[in-house]
Amino acid sequence: MSFLLDPSAYRDLVASALAEDIGSGDVTTEATVTADVRGHGVLVAKSALIVAGLAIAGEAFAQVNRATSLTRRVNDGAACEPGAVLGDVRGPARALLTAERVALNFLQRLSGIATVTRQFVEAAEGRITVLDTRKTTPTLRALEKYAVRVGGGTNHRFGLYDAFLIKDNHIRIAGGIALAVQHARRSRPDLQVEVEAQSSEQVDDALAAGVDVLLVDNLPVHEVAEAVARARGRARVEISGGVTLDRIPALAATGADFVSVGALTHSAPAADISFEIEIESS
Repeated sequence: MSFLLDPSAYRDLVASALAEDIGSGDVTTEATVTADVRGHGVLVAKSALIVAGLAIAGEAFAQVNRATSLTRRVNDGAACEPGAVLGDVRGPARALLTAERVALNFLQRLSGIATVTRQFVEAAEGRITVLDTRKTTPTLRALEKYAVRVGGGTNHRFGLYDAFLIKDNHIRIAGGIALAVQHARRSRPDLQVEVEAQSSEQVDDALAAGVDVLLVDNLPVHEVAEAVARARGRARVEISGGVTLDRIPALAATGADFVSVGALTHSAPAADISFEIEIESS
């Protein structure tokens, strides 16, 4: 399977990251490496991972010097073992050294998200859809949600604009679930309405209000199963709150449609990837 990410989603982010890192110049590289030296670098997996973000790494090298090129050995979504070469980069050695950290920061971050997502998806065994959340790094949401897709997960809403998600504070301020749903339907009848329920009573209120999706938040597994039974034929059910990898099988067994996992993006450790450079022989 091939995964697509429009370059417009990352081109400016890469430029900003390079400007932050390089500043007035890479003093170490400029002092120790002459401009005429060409290099060959390999991106190497140091741990088992799902690779994501190779195009972004290539963009980092290219923005430093358009004479560089990244040749992929694998594609995003590939499961790689330690020692696997993900790609080769050739070009002026100065450019390879200067772009290295920014390229790795993006590649390691996104591969880490894809790796954790794949673990959750495999634990679900197709019995429940694994969703991400809006708990993303500011300005990196499009990239991090891309990495979730690469890992086999499914994107929830991208922002506050593309679906209603009525949570506890909305309910409290609006004066209750029924009123909140009523206002939402009147405001944008074209959008899906999802309501968070933190008790059995709220489950019943949300279903009575005719929600599209019932979000059961931090409920015990037996109460989740009860909510699924009551919602059958009336609304789809999403589970959230305290979701860990070891709980996925039990949550999937409830019959719920979705499980949202903030940890996919807010807690995924960076994948261990190195960039090893040598002088390119003529």
